[in-house]
Amino acid sequence: MQFQEGYLYHIFNQGNNRQKIFFSRENYFFFLNDTDPMTTSHRISKRTLNYSIAVMLRSYTRAINKQENRSGSLFRPKTKAECINFPDGITPSFNSGKNGVTKINIRPTELQYLQVCFDYIHNNPVKAGLVQSQEEWEFSSAIDYSGQRHDKLVKKEVAREYGLIVK
Repeated sequence: MQFQEGYLYHIFNQGNNRQKIFFSRENYFFFLNDTDPMTTSHRISKRTLNYSIAVMLRSYTRAINKQENRSGSLFRPKTKAECINFPDGITPSFNSGKNGVTKINIRPTELQYLQVCFDYIHNNPVKAGLVQSQEEWEFSSAIDYSGQRHDKLVKKEVAREYGLIVK
């Protein structure tokens, strides 16, 4: 995928065959530390974001394979990226409600998918039954957006600009 400056992307992957990818609390910290070099501008300017993501996933996979005495792929072969603030080509369907369709009252229209994605990501630990509320999941940026923590990976000003948070 060709990433464009000024746009927001939801970049995601899953464990191969939906397998577990984090085996301990320390694994989460290792993965987050792996992402840290990607966030510094001097590293990104030398490499593409695609390449940096591939390096991060390979590095994490090697560490987990060693830790768990296993081999092979940890992640699915294809990491996906969706531009979430550019309306062309984005036609998400929202299935729920009485007639199977939920209407979202966010204007401008291009922000609807952005809000749905933002909420979906933060609600994943709740949906998986890991916690009761979004802010309880230690590895979620929901804690930062609620003001309970101030992590350097979170850009609150960008979330405010798109109306995702009001604080």
